[in-house]
Amino acid sequence: MNEFISNIKFEDPWLLLLLLLVPVYIYYLRTQANNKYVAFKISNTSGFKDYVPAKIKWMRLLPVLRITAVVLIIIAIARPQTGFSSKKISSQGIDIMLSLDVSPSMYAIDFKPNRMEAAKVAANEFIDSRPNDRIGLVVFAGEAFTQCPATLDHEMLKAQVATADNWYLKDGTAIGDGLFLAVNRLADTVNVNTKVIILLTDGVRIGGKYSPVDAANAAKQLNVRVYSIGVGSESNTPIPVVDKNGRKIFELDPRISFDETMLKEVANLTGGQYFKATSKEKLSEIYQQIDQIEKQKFEVDITQRYDEHFFYFALIGFILLLIEILLTNTIFRSLT
Repeated sequence: MNEFISNIKFEDPWLLLLLLLVPVYIYYLRTQANNKYVAFKISNTSGFKDYVPAKIKWMRLLPVLRITAVVLIIIAIARPQTGFSSKKISSQGIDIMLSLDVSPSMYAIDFKPNRMEAAKVAANEFIDSRPNDRIGLVVFAGEAFTQCPATLDHEMLKAQVATADNWYLKDGTAIGDGLFLAVNRLADTVNVNTKVIILLTDGVRIGGKYSPVDAANAAKQLNVRVYSIGVGSESNTPIPVVDKNGRKIFELDPRISFDETMLKEVANLTGGQYFKATSKEKLSEIYQQIDQIEKQKFEVDITQRYDEHFFYFALIGFILLLIEILLTNTIFRSLT
């Protein structure tokens, strides 16, 4: 109840000034009540001491009902509202797909504890910053897989981010497949002004059916913006590797690089931007930048909707007024 009161706003707050007339109305009612009675003289009032008929006691309730009704009706016409309607926001908001490289090189330890975990932390922070957007997750190594369709259930999505891995996928880095699958997931969404893909990879294309540029052209046709992120330090970095049965752990020290030219082309084709993440902190900053870019566009596109509560105030007010009128003309009916 306290949270409701603290979040309430009024569409026409100036109408609340009518509440200043309530004390005047109370004074008017008291004056009218005094004028209804005729004074007469008696020699002794001892017989009436401490005697007030029950009916008169209850009659005092009538002006209370009327005043309360008037206050509630004034509040109603000022149109009390709370919060945004999440359904309205989601229908006109942003659908976002995260396309995440989960190939073995993502376990390189140049990011602490490794690139994969750093990417998951940054993704979760981004998800938390977009509570009103539908967000989904596609993962890819040698093939692509939909880890989670676009959803408003962000707790479930973050649970899927936590379990993302490459053990059930072929070896390789099918960047085009990962991007194309994310585009397909956004193709079926309706009533959405903006669609975005965040493509994160640390390698060059190895395998896959589709080239990244072909997938970017498909995104362009559907007005999907792609923000591409290349991940990795500029020096050779050890990669912890576990076989798919989880039995062996050893380290490789290959040349780690990503196709920066391709990632820039993908972003430019779709009206997005390319970013280079050389550390865990830089990766988090990049997600924050994307959040701010899309938040500005999002706020321009949407129409804010509030939940109206005037009906409840008006209903209770009219019920109290009706009760007061009925009692005045039946049980407490007077001859004046």
